[in-house]
Amino acid sequence: MPNISRDEVAHLAKLARLAVTDEELATFAGQLDQILDAVAKVGVVADQDVPPTSHAVPLTNVFREDVVRPSLAQEQALSGAPAAEEGRFRVPRILGEE
Repeated sequence: MPNISRDEVAHLAKLARLAVTDEELATFAGQLDQILDAVAKVGVVADQDVPPTSHAVPLTNVFREDVVRPSLAQEQALSGAPAAEEGRFRVPRILGEE
């Protein structure tokens, strides 16, 4: 059962550059102690009989059939563009010349 002292909390607060009062040290010590207890319980629950998992539920990829469908013609797609050049959308350059 972990037990964190006020001095350890003060040291942690100093490392984190936090200004804490004596009342806060007592409060934080109790809260951190509860957190460490909860973490310790999680470590106890994990047993050798439980296989490691990355997800709680099994995952499968769902693929749909790739079907060719009619789409916009190039002229139709470019008709609403503010600027077009050589059959493509024209956008402002954001990278330097290479």
